[in-house]
Amino acid sequence: MSNLAIVFVVFGLALIGWLAARMRAATFRKPGVARFTALPVHYGYFVGICALVPPLIFLAVWSLTAPALVTDAVIATPAAAALPPPGFERASILSEARALAAGRSHGAFHDLSATLAPAYAAAQARYDGIATAVALLLACVCGALAFTRVRPAFAARTQVERVVMLLLLAASLIAILTTVGIVASLLYESARFFGIVPIGDFLFGTHWSPQVISPSDPGASLGAVPLFWGTFFIGAVIAMAVAIPFGLMSAIYLTQYAHPATRRWMKPVLEMLAGVPTVVYGYFAALTVAPAVRQLGVALGIANASSESALAAGAVMGIMIIPFVSSMADDSIAAVPASMRDGSLAMGATQSETIRRVILPAALPGVVGGILLAVSRAIGETMIVVMAASGVATLTANPFASTTTVTKQIVDLLTGEAEFDSAKTLAAFALGLTLFVITLALNIVALTVVKRYREAYD
Repeated sequence: MSNLAIVFVVFGLALIGWLAARMRAATFRKPGVARFTALPVHYGYFVGICALVPPLIFLAVWSLTAPALVTDAVIATPAAAALPPPGFERASILSEARALAAGRSHGAFHDLSATLAPAYAAAQARYDGIATAVALLLACVCGALAFTRVRPAFAARTQVERVVMLLLLAASLIAILTTVGIVASLLYESARFFGIVPIGDFLFGTHWSPQVISPSDPGASLGAVPLFWGTFFIGAVIAMAVAIPFGLMSAIYLTQYAHPATRRWMKPVLEMLAGVPTVVYGYFAALTVAPAVRQLGVALGIANASSESALAAGAVMGIMIIPFVSSMADDSIAAVPASMRDGSLAMGATQSETIRRVILPAALPGVVGGILLAVSRAIGETMIVVMAASGVATLTANPFASTTTVTKQIVDLLTGEAEFDSAKTLAAFALGLTLFVITLALNIVALTVVKRYREAYD
């Protein structure tokens, strides 16, 4: 029986335990029976959880260990004596035999794979049987033991709440441990990179050419300043030049001028921009905006205007993050006390003067926090710059010229054919770590600003 089928059977047993415990707990309401400490549904959940969780934990652990056990059993068979020494060829043969045994493949490159496939099938069937027996035994035994505790004096609700609390704690720990793992992997690989390339050459060098790296001086070709400048120029200058005016003006209109009926349909339509996949924005930038920007540059007399310009990528990126700026500005403006607005109008100020001199200054911390969050979102964008920006690292302030970003270079470095231990590949981790630190700092600053704002007006 496959693991998926076992899971369904275990869920069925847990459901039976839930119903039986609930029905038994319902009898506690009869006259003469002591008052119970939980509802019948709590007893049902307790028995169901006890019948479900232990088998699922066992199956999760088993799914990690069973492949190695099956492989060891196959290697112990006489047919495996012809296997080559441990290495790539041996692993390839075993992988093909496993695919043949599972029915995922109908042919093999190595003849020995077909010979080992029956042994793989037999070992897999044997260990699947063991897993099925143990999982069902755990479900029955744990469910039965839990069912014997269904009594009026048993605090089932407390036990269920403890289990739920543990599940919530595990979910939060998974998120934390995932973040720790990401940071640890970046630090480890970045440390290997900086063991090859001096950190000063990487952070302050002005020449980026990972295609040609000198073995005697690898840092001379891996100066990341052009990448940092391109990321800042596209994500924090051009993109925000588009997003801030349109996002802020749309928020002002929706909160101060728009009719409630207009706001009800216009705000969701504006926020739909945040749900558009970034690859769609990338296609729009590469196929529509980039040619138009190049034609505009030629019309303005810029002969070297590129179809992979910073302006094309930055403009589309700005359109993408308009909902981030607009939503935060909308919430900040709406949170300004109505007494401040009414007081300004009562003093004879016009609505536009009230917005400029009262509402916007009061909402400024929240607006700034939203802008900083939008900047961190923009500089971490990948698909738009991959499809619309250039791969040439240049230090230029010309928006019609080609430039590149950190995320674009990370994709290029990790999709090549270079060795993983080379400085070229490891440079992607150093770039990723630098980008992580920058976005983390921006998020911390933005959240600090927003927190102070909320404390001021809550």
